[in-house]
Amino acid sequence: MNVNQSAPPVPPFGQPQPVYPGYHQSSYGGQPGSTAAPTPYGAYNGPVPGYQQTPPPGMSRAPPSSGAPPASTAQAPGGQAAYGQFGQGDVQNGPSSTVQMQRLPGSQPFGSAPLVPVVSQPAVLQPYGPPPTSAQVTAQLAGMHISGAVAPVPPTSGLGYGPPTSLASASGSFPNSGLYGSYPQGQAQGHPGAQPPQRSVLPQASSFTPSASGGPRMPSMTGPLLPGQSFGGPPVSQPNHISSPPPQALTPGTQMSGPPGPPPPMHSSQQPGYQLQQNGSFGPARGPQPNYGSPYPGTATFGSQPGPPQPLPPKRLDPDAIPSPIQVIEDDRNNRGSEPFITGVRGQVPPLVTTNFLVKDQGNASPRYIRCTSYNIPCTSDMAKQAQVPLAAVIKPLARLPPEEASPYVVDHGESGPLRCNRCKAYMCPFMQFIEGGRRFQCCFCSCINDVPPQYFQHLDHTGKRVDAYDRPELSLGSYEFLATVDYCKNNKFPSPPAFIFMIDVSYNAIRSGLVRLLCEELKSLLDFLPREGGAEESAVRVGFVTYNKVLHFYNVKSSLAQPQMMVVSDVGDMFVPLLDGFLVNVNESRTVITSLLDQIPEMFADTRETETVFAPVIQAGMEALKAAECAGKLFLFHTSLPIAEAPGKLKNRDDRKLINTDKEKTLFQPQTGAYQTLAKECVAQGCCADLFLFPNQYVDVATLSVVPQLTGGSVYKYACFQVENDQERFLSDLRRDVQKVVGFDAVMRVRTSTGIRAVDFFGAFYMSNTTDVELAGLDGDKTVTVEFKHDDRLNEESGALLQCALLYTSCAGQRRLRIHNLALNCCTQLADLYRNCETDTLINYMAKFAYRGVLNSPVKTVRDTLITQCAQILACYRKNCASPSSAGQLILPECMKLLPVYLNCVLKSDVLQPGAEVTTDDRAYVRLLVTSMDVAETNVFFYPRLLPLTKSPIENTTEPSAVRASEERLSNGDIYLLENGLNLFLWVGASVQQGVVQSLFGVSSFSQITSGLSVLPVLDNLLSKKVRGLIDGLRAQRSRYMKLIVVKQEDKLEMLFKHFLVEDKSLSGGASYVDFLCHMHKEIRQLLS
Repeated sequence: MNVNQSAPPVPPFGQPQPVYPGYHQSSYGGQPGSTAAPTPYGAYNGPVPGYQQTPPPGMSRAPPSSGAPPASTAQAPGGQAAYGQFGQGDVQNGPSSTVQMQRLPGSQPFGSAPLVPVVSQPAVLQPYGPPPTSAQVTAQLAGMHISGAVAPVPPTSGLGYGPPTSLASASGSFPNSGLYGSYPQGQAQGHPGAQPPQRSVLPQASSFTPSASGGPRMPSMTGPLLPGQSFGGPPVSQPNHISSPPPQALTPGTQMSGPPGPPPPMHSSQQPGYQLQQNGSFGPARGPQPNYGSPYPGTATFGSQPGPPQPLPPKRLDPDAIPSPIQVIEDDRNNRGSEPFITGVRGQVPPLVTTNFLVKDQGNASPRYIRCTSYNIPCTSDMAKQAQVPLAAVIKPLARLPPEEASPYVVDHGESGPLRCNRCKAYMCPFMQFIEGGRRFQCCFCSCINDVPPQYFQHLDHTGKRVDAYDRPELSLGSYEFLATVDYCKNNKFPSPPAFIFMIDVSYNAIRSGLVRLLCEELKSLLDFLPREGGAEESAVRVGFVTYNKVLHFYNVKSSLAQPQMMVVSDVGDMFVPLLDGFLVNVNESRTVITSLLDQIPEMFADTRETETVFAPVIQAGMEALKAAECAGKLFLFHTSLPIAEAPGKLKNRDDRKLINTDKEKTLFQPQTGAYQTLAKECVAQGCCADLFLFPNQYVDVATLSVVPQLTGGSVYKYACFQVENDQERFLSDLRRDVQKVVGFDAVMRVRTSTGIRAVDFFGAFYMSNTTDVELAGLDGDKTVTVEFKHDDRLNEESGALLQCALLYTSCAGQRRLRIHNLALNCCTQLADLYRNCETDTLINYMAKFAYRGVLNSPVKTVRDTLITQCAQILACYRKNCASPSSAGQLILPECMKLLPVYLNCVLKSDVLQPGAEVTTDDRAYVRLLVTSMDVAETNVFFYPRLLPLTKSPIENTTEPSAVRASEERLSNGDIYLLENGLNLFLWVGASVQQGVVQSLFGVSSFSQITSGLSVLPVLDNLLSKKVRGLIDGLRAQRSRYMKLIVVKQEDKLEMLFKHFLVEDKSLSGGASYVDFLCHMHKEIRQLLS
């Protein structure tokens, strides 16, 4: 649904954008829960501060700094789950028809009106709709009138608030489940009848206006204010075990003060639309409607003095009338998925990450390598400060490309090496200007004039371009590689090929769970798939093996030995490597000895009773081994428990949930000792990267154990309560992918910019010893580095702004290379141009990383408030400077940013910023770590998950079904849905699914016989089974980590875990629903404008 129309005619590149195959927008967090009385409103989105039973009579509440509108609960008759107003298999996803939705009787938020019929109009393709008639304009103005201050309703003195119901662990107390895989924490309870989320009241809903980009436009949110509030802002933080009911019918009879406005103009589908707001307001306003109920007595007042009640007629906002991520994604796919994206034009906004498109490099780096928050940046710092839009680039230097796109060309300039600017050291690129007949060139970054070396000289054509420009990748492409000379190598010496060291925990937990046996068995075959360059017959990577518990065991697997030899180092305080020759070997040469060793390890430690482990000395040993071999490399650490044995890096259990929502909460995310940072620094200097596979049964302090992987560019994988039968597929799939992926070792990345802006801040998994160089012991194709830019001078509209990312690294074959990515951006003097060329997905990626780093130093509430304020400032600046004048009651969003509120709300409700009671400290640290180096496609689906209906389309149709919005209202109990967010995969089965479907998919005859928590679908020979299993395999192939399947039955205890990912609904931890948050953002924007 195209809510906001873009400003005057937009060039074809200012449209919404495409993306990778099927990356639907996604997010997570936020499910309705069991019915319980609302608690007093705490800070917005925050936990409830001590559950008072009654508020003191007569006291009004102070205005929350940020809030989400109140919502109440209702249950369908008989305590059953009420599943939306549509019949089975009939839930809508998109603008509703003129069906009148009735609310079920029950309590209501503020007394909501029945849904206003929405009149959809045909899509208009011209930039502006036909001019309105004078009558329409008058009706619009009359309807937009906003009444003045409203006296609030005093709270009733005896309103009781029940304590929050306890909710079982969503991460792990369910069979074979676990959000990120957490350990059990008490027993799950079923909740009394799950109900669909309730929509709170937004002032006025009115009919759509067609937007320039074709879809229907959103109704304006205009109208009277809620009692005691300047605009429907959320009373804050109800513990969300309150699921929300479907629309409820209102008892007529309450009189309204204030004159009723004109009735809404009804139009036929042929009638011209309302006057279009520039870049999309939410259409015309409607006047108040008589005879709708007032807010319920006892509504908390927010900071205004209690006065006589003056009930007003708020209207329920139609969820179909607010911007839909699904609609935006579909529109972008349809508009931009068929044509290749050609990078030759400066400042083009690429298709969305969810669109499957082909890239043709014609001078700017592909969006697969670099995506920006805006492709048109303000000329001055004052303009940038006014707009508050962060200027950032998400860079994925070694991104994998689809098979139909060519990898970057490798350029070899021989001993002279790559040509660079003498002053700023930028590398030769398509934007360099050749002058004086080609004998000199002017640097596009610093304007320095440089001589062209004789061997590089070439004549210019009549346009001033070199005649060989199209023969040289560095003069015609946005991305390419140079072979580096010896000057770019450590100690002026070419590097040796890297090594992989497998370091296996053989303590009691690891042996008992079957992990050691499984791992050793897998490594026998996996070692044949080590990464190799191009067409090499075998990998140049050498391997070594260490096992450990309280002491370390090194193995000599030299090819000349008949049996492997073990050497034990028990002095973990002063770690050294007891052997050099025979520790790191070529797999093919030593295959028989390695196989023998892998057979013996599980037997050698089968009877161990050693439960204590060390950790820092293990990393130290791996690093020392690489140092002795004078090569870079990667450590694969398989670890099970908190390292409590006496040794450097010893940790204690400091898990303390009492710190949540206090000023000390940040300590939960910080490492408990500085030893690991020091160790990480040494690892980076050696080019030693660490990948950590964790198998905890209880708290292991992920925040501390992940420091070395995080600072060396490594990865962390977590399998809580690991059981071979349930988790082996996920673990082995992740391990295979991790071992086989192409990695750049001992890397340094620098981002150069043209005069006027500079890189000031960096986010990701890396180490920085100065302010400009990003140092990565290892970098793979899944990792991103996010860079923020600030102005240090005025930019020029004509010349634009340039970025050059240069990555120096050692390939898997030991070759030293430079990978260069260039990108040219436009500069603007008008704010409208900035807002027309933003990319919301990249903006959310940056904001999530900014917030997730913020929790290390600030209280979580402060971080959340900062995000809300920044978002409100961005949208208020647009409203003030770019939108055409309209009533303050209208919420107007820029076309490119109309999804900013829904996605930002998903970030605010995420487990790091607003944990539910079941989310462990380790889970939060783990998610924080993962998001830090995610790319735009991954954060997109992570924060707003994809919900795919499986039984709506004909079985013969094998294409991926269209997603629906992530809300319980969209679920029909006669259907089956697949939900994925890049880490988790759920198959939700409605209670009324046809028996034939159950039989075809699960091989059982009825719904009751399906095993809840099932993680593998039976392989059955029928079309539906093949289609669903094929779709699941396809989704897994798109993601960088294996997503374990969990089958969830409607109204089963596991459903609470599933609902956590229905992010448009209220969440159990107190996160606002999308509708409530949109109201709240509107209130914040109006406060800023007034």
